[in-house]
Amino acid sequence: MVRAVDGVDLHIDRGETLGVVGESGCGKTVTARSVLKLIDMPPGRFEDGQILWQGRDLIPLSMEEMDKIRAKEIAIIFQEPMTSLNPVYTVGDQIAEVIELHQKLSRKQAIAGAAEMLRLVNIPNPQRRVHDYPHQFSGGMRQRVMIAMALSCQPKLLIADEPTTALDVTIQAQILELMQEMKERFGMAIMLITHAMGVVAETCQRVTVMYAGKVVEEAPVEALFGDPRHPYTQGLIRSIPRVDRSAEKKQRLEAIAGTVPNLLDPPPGCRFAARCKFAMDVCTQAVPPLKEVGPGHFVRCVL
Repeated sequence: MVRAVDGVDLHIDRGETLGVVGESGCGKTVTARSVLKLIDMPPGRFEDGQILWQGRDLIPLSMEEMDKIRAKEIAIIFQEPMTSLNPVYTVGDQIAEVIELHQKLSRKQAIAGAAEMLRLVNIPNPQRRVHDYPHQFSGGMRQRVMIAMALSCQPKLLIADEPTTALDVTIQAQILELMQEMKERFGMAIMLITHAMGVVAETCQRVTVMYAGKVVEEAPVEALFGDPRHPYTQGLIRSIPRVDRSAEKKQRLEAIAGTVPNLLDPPPGCRFAARCKFAMDVCTQAVPPLKEVGPGHFVRCVL
């Protein structure tokens, strides 16, 4: 058994953007899919804990009950839009399906609603493009279609799983700006999953840092970048290229030595200890608790 997500505690306030960061394989996507019960069961299962949505635990709910919450109250944008959109249906049909299901509109009204959503996400000629297929859109436009689909029922929470992956920098900025506009328009909260610390600094109010299935640090975004406390977070921030350094002061980017532990057989104690230059004997004996070191700033480290 692999505990892909092990004792992760998150909370998101109304109208807030929470960034969830960490390297590939740390449990970010499994956390996101777990919120909507989109993990394959079996073999996956919820071993323990709760997923509380406005005071209601989602874990005991049936798939039929979850279908009433998905898209309508909590929506998700998946990582790769080309594989998330069905290639044999028009984008209008795929958006309209969500609108028909949750808003009980006719097919004609749902298609009109889909065209309106395409207009909101700045896709030109929405009345015509609503009849196009996914392969007729660029990568950035497909991601806009995914955002339109996710927002078609005006959810209270949007989970965005690396929404700018594989997009060039200009399109990334446009997508992030669009998500911010939609957040303000609909008054929703966003859980933004990414490995790009620059994106977090630009868009989030709070940040959760994950490593090997656990939360190692959580803080307001200013505190995390201004005073990172966990050695893993410090390593992530030091690995970001700096454009404000002069050509005369060239420096190699700092890499975090070692590899992520195997979650089939996780090491005792702190899971980052084998890669940490501050590690002590106590670090390998027990998992450090998550301690508050400042207002809203929590760290899982004995130091």
